[in-house]
Amino acid sequence: MLLDTCALLWLAHDQTKISTETLKKIDDAPVAFIASATGFEIGLKYKAGKLRLPMPPRQWIEEILIHHQIAVIDLNLDISIKATELPPIHKDPCDRFIIATALTKGLPVVTADPRFSGYGVEVLT
Repeated sequence: MLLDTCALLWLAHDQTKISTETLKKIDDAPVAFIASATGFEIGLKYKAGKLRLPMPPRQWIEEILIHHQIAVIDLNLDISIKATELPPIHKDPCDRFIIATALTKGLPVVTADPRFSGYGVEVLT
């Protein structure tokens, strides 16, 4: 499964925002993933003062990935092109990369954003 940016933040700081069923699926999954675009989004929000973290974003992300055993799916040509081919349901480029990653890799996404399902992505809340 693929965690969107908010889901990663919730997993790290406020698990009450993720359903018990989805938390169990995350715990039981052989591996959970984030898209590399999540690092970009977290860095932008932190730099803009919209996100507080106890340490710089790079260090925070590295520690969270290790602690929760999360792997990163890097942005590649297939995902980049897929993001441009998506219908304009969602305009946020970071979310479009996350959606394209999920579609390319056949993964469900942990997100509270109802627009993801408009792309045929399985959504876990």
